[in-house]
Amino acid sequence: MRMNRIVWMVCAAAMLVACTTSPSVNPSKPQTEQLSDDALLDTLQRAHFDYMWSGAEPNSGLAYERIHMDGDYGYDDPTIITIGGSGFGIAGIVVAMDRGFISREQGVARLQRIVQFLTRAKRFHGVWPHWLYPSGRVAPFSQKDNGADLVESSFLMEGLLIARQYMNPEVESEKQVIDGINTLWQEMEFDWFRRGGRNVLYWHWSPDYEWQMNFPLEGYNECMIVYILAASSPTHACPAECYHQGWARNGDIRSNATFYGYPLLLKHNGAEATGASLFWAHYSWIGLCPKGLSDQYADYWQAMRSHVLSDYAYCVDNPKNYINYSDSCWGLTAGYSVNGYSAHAPNNDLGVITPTAALSSFPYAPQQAMAAARYWYEKKKSLLWGDYGFYDGYSATAKWYIQRYLAIDQLTIAPMIENYRTGLCWRLFMSCPEIQQGLQKLDITYTPEL
Repeated sequence: MRMNRIVWMVCAAAMLVACTTSPSVNPSKPQTEQLSDDALLDTLQRAHFDYMWSGAEPNSGLAYERIHMDGDYGYDDPTIITIGGSGFGIAGIVVAMDRGFISREQGVARLQRIVQFLTRAKRFHGVWPHWLYPSGRVAPFSQKDNGADLVESSFLMEGLLIARQYMNPEVESEKQVIDGINTLWQEMEFDWFRRGGRNVLYWHWSPDYEWQMNFPLEGYNECMIVYILAASSPTHACPAECYHQGWARNGDIRSNATFYGYPLLLKHNGAEATGASLFWAHYSWIGLCPKGLSDQYADYWQAMRSHVLSDYAYCVDNPKNYINYSDSCWGLTAGYSVNGYSAHAPNNDLGVITPTAALSSFPYAPQQAMAAARYWYEKKKSLLWGDYGFYDGYSATAKWYIQRYLAIDQLTIAPMIENYRTGLCWRLFMSCPEIQQGLQKLDITYTPEL
């Protein structure tokens, strides 16, 4: 579970609409006529990507942690930049270039700005903090979480490697992006986060509090990408024992649990019997392709599909009898809630539907996701749709609707829909020679099905 985001539960609020001088993609407004499936998917991708484009922080080109269209930020700083969410947004920039939402030249220029900023920004052993200010200084996530965040930085590097693979080294401007990303990648000291050579990786390190956050990354949760990158690092690689002993807990990661008839395969930490929030099926899998991916612990395509489909089945069954849950209105994941922020899941069902849960699950459950997309867009758009697509969450039971966005929810939508449509981000990330070597090192088999 995203423990460090739950620390933030009581302080999630903030922001105003951000502008940049970059060309706007002018996302489509809700239409009265029914769109074709392709047109609807274009509309969804374009609008949610625009959070990272015309909604980006202008100095860095990266994503704001949140954008509140109601202008109410409470005591929070609306200028804070998110590292992990920006990684998803970078993957979205590649999608936007490939689909023609923006020109290749515009996309490359933005990537150059992003890479230059990330090179200047504060890092610790090559790893960025959870949040940054536009100046590049650390914006503490909490008192002791004021240093390196290995997980958020891995989400960022996942997006950067997708972008690197999309660039053409024979074009000077694109080669500059490639070289800049390679330098950032090589400077990430994954081995430092073994905390003195232990066979497990740790989430946080602070120059003031060192390892006091004390969060070992043990599976299964959203952090698998960290171990893939750590094994694949060209300069600071971790041994396979970290994956097998730390992440897989010497095999204890396996699960025999089923939920609504679907085998979960992996123990969902804190939600072993019911399945966790759906972002666990999204964040590591923006680039890491679960199709054809397996090891001694799981078939990852089956594991991700079972997670998503069991969540869908739970919402259709609706054991708590919330209003508006149905086969076309489903999806529980972390996001804004009636009271602050919560990691919604079957074992933490507060009656809040978060659209990204279904929309970012298009690769795993396309028919169910399309039914939800159509319902929200065609029936609920006056309540749920704004400049950057669907708002973060709502509860029909509580009559609670907010005009607010979170980067980590908005920015997984465009790349995950693209993975359903063409597999673009999966193909790019899995084409990295370092990743291929890292998977071999971990005895993870990948048989491309794209």
